[in-house]
Amino acid sequence: MTFQIALPRLMKVGAGAVQELGEVLAELGAQRPLIVTDPFMDKSGTVDVAVRALRTAGFEAAVFAETVPDPTTDSLRAGLDAVERHKADVLIGFGGGSSIDTAKALGLLSLQGGPMRQYKAPRRNTGPSLPVVAVPTTAGSGSEATQFSIISDSETNEKMLCAGPAFLPVAAVVDYELTLSMPARLSADTGIDALTHAIEAYVSRKANPFSDGFALAAISAIGRNLRDVYKDGSNREAREAMMLAATQAGIAFSNSSVALVHGMSRPLGAHFHIAHGLANAMLFPAVTEFSAAGAEARYAECARALGAAGPEDDDDAAAKALVAELHALNQDLGVPTPQSYGISADDWHRLIPVMAEQALASGSPANNPVVPEASEIQALYAKVYA
Repeated sequence: MTFQIALPRLMKVGAGAVQELGEVLAELGAQRPLIVTDPFMDKSGTVDVAVRALRTAGFEAAVFAETVPDPTTDSLRAGLDAVERHKADVLIGFGGGSSIDTAKALGLLSLQGGPMRQYKAPRRNTGPSLPVVAVPTTAGSGSEATQFSIISDSETNEKMLCAGPAFLPVAAVVDYELTLSMPARLSADTGIDALTHAIEAYVSRKANPFSDGFALAAISAIGRNLRDVYKDGSNREAREAMMLAATQAGIAFSNSSVALVHGMSRPLGAHFHIAHGLANAMLFPAVTEFSAAGAEARYAECARALGAAGPEDDDDAAAKALVAELHALNQDLGVPTPQSYGISADDWHRLIPVMAEQALASGSPANNPVVPEASEIQALYAKVYA
């Protein structure tokens, strides 16, 4: 059996890597970069480090700072205008997953046009697309190393998974120093997002020996460091470990897949505007418990890598310990239930059938160790509410 592996052509990893952004663009032969970021990155001055690095290297850089959390098809319009105005030949996604996903979508639409929904899964998009250089400022989405972009349809509220090599950045600049100012809540949510990527990649029906190594390395690092960065965001050693783990987890799931947690979490973002990592966290323990019987040995290995079980524990005990640890992690990181988050029971239960339908349509649940029926997804949504 063979496995198709896709990675960014070039990756710069480590403290101060963003200072080498100009060298990356020179190596790619680009001339007119457009930085795609969000208003906070712009107003806080965080993006200035990238602008200075590019201008010092002789590039005429422009900034589009209107990306939104959980980007929508409507939010892409202004970005497409900015690409055309600047005559950009490369896009730099600077920020969290939303900014990077926006850059990926703009890269494809700039050359292919049409509504974004025509590019959603199960279509596999191969291009053409403007090249994207990803500079993550959070340690979670892994979007800097993945061939996916998540965009919500403004008309239907469907959070669309768009996939294929057209969305894979040509380069990634991974500088953990950009994460040192992340607040505790964001550190927790993005860290659990990375953990979900790694565990789902390892238990996925599409898992392979290449993705397995990255997944286990990420799980181990997150187990040792996530609580530390939540308690003390200035812990440079823990920040560096989490940043690398997020990228490793991104490589893992991009070359394997995500599964049921992600399939179910996307509708939570679309309908209730819950941050993606937080939505994953709300679902993670219950979905893992539901799925464990389908890949007990693999979940057990995840538990051992995470530090929730030891080599002396048999697979059944280790898989159960993983579920217990996910509950404990949510407790330690202050993860709310949908109810305590403020979502009314009426709204939640009214939307369960639609969310279950959208989860299945994304294709991710089909990669799960236990492939669920719509009724089982509905039951899981009901279970996690309170």
